[in-house]
Amino acid sequence: MDRNLALEVVRVTEAAALASARLMGRGDAEAVDRAGGEAMRRAFDAIDFRGRIVIGEGRAGEVEHLWVGETIGTDEPDAVNIDVAVDALEGATVCATGGANALSMILISEPGKILPCPETYMEKLAVGPEGAGVVSLDKSPAENLRALAEARGVYVEDLTVVVLDRPRNDRLVAAIREVGARVQLLADGDLAAAIATARPGSGIDLLLGVGKAQQGVLAAGALVGLGGLFQGRFHPLTGDEKSRLREADITDVERVYEADDLVGRNVMFAATGVTSGLLLEGVRFIAGGAQTNSVVVRSRTRTVRWIQAFHRFDLRPDY
Repeated sequence: MDRNLALEVVRVTEAAALASARLMGRGDAEAVDRAGGEAMRRAFDAIDFRGRIVIGEGRAGEVEHLWVGETIGTDEPDAVNIDVAVDALEGATVCATGGANALSMILISEPGKILPCPETYMEKLAVGPEGAGVVSLDKSPAENLRALAEARGVYVEDLTVVVLDRPRNDRLVAAIREVGARVQLLADGDLAAAIATARPGSGIDLLLGVGKAQQGVLAAGALVGLGGLFQGRFHPLTGDEKSRLREADITDVERVYEADDLVGRNVMFAATGVTSGLLLEGVRFIAGGAQTNSVVVRSRTRTVRWIQAFHRFDLRPDY
């Protein structure tokens, strides 16, 4: 992947974000999710590559667009072949209720590098560059926080850890509080928080806890390019989820997956904010159009671009 496709696919995340944001706060999570997926699928047709959806909106036959295994892009024989992971709208319920941290995002990598992760859960750890090689899922929360505080030259009490507010994470939250670190509980949107750990000034030092596994893969791709660390360990909550892991030939649920295992090293990532949150500002509709905020990451060059765009609806009526 020599061409910086991330600068092209950010147009796709922008289109999905604009479509989803139109329905923000109107209470229909299914409609807002469908709008983002349809807009993303249409926008992909303008990108010159041949892509295979590895992580998508669902299985073939269950969803109309962006299903796992679907081929997107061009049929030209000289087109770049890539694998694609998408989440047209991370946080459909959040967007439908006007909450924070809803995103549209795309991860692309070389063929065969993105782990075909089924819908299940994963124990996650995400941290910025200062924590790479310092913290690990094999350590206790107390050990990780003390090591990270030492690496950053601060007190443990200065650190802020983001955790999804779910009963499954209650014991983790208690352990973090016991060692003295600050805790920020999220109703939804741990993917944005995971990436925000590598953004200077975000105020987020570490993400821990069990959340959706597919979003963990997407976060791993972003953190590869940002120089941070992501680790994940599958944590199926039901027998059905265990069956999906076996179907995907993932049998060792005790294994700690590094970002290399999940996405490879040569990745590109693009995300656009739908509603404002820890990582990006959301879509703002203003006279004549709308403003979007996106991040574009390319791991090969460690280039990170924060893009603010204004979209003129009179010139682009498809928005």
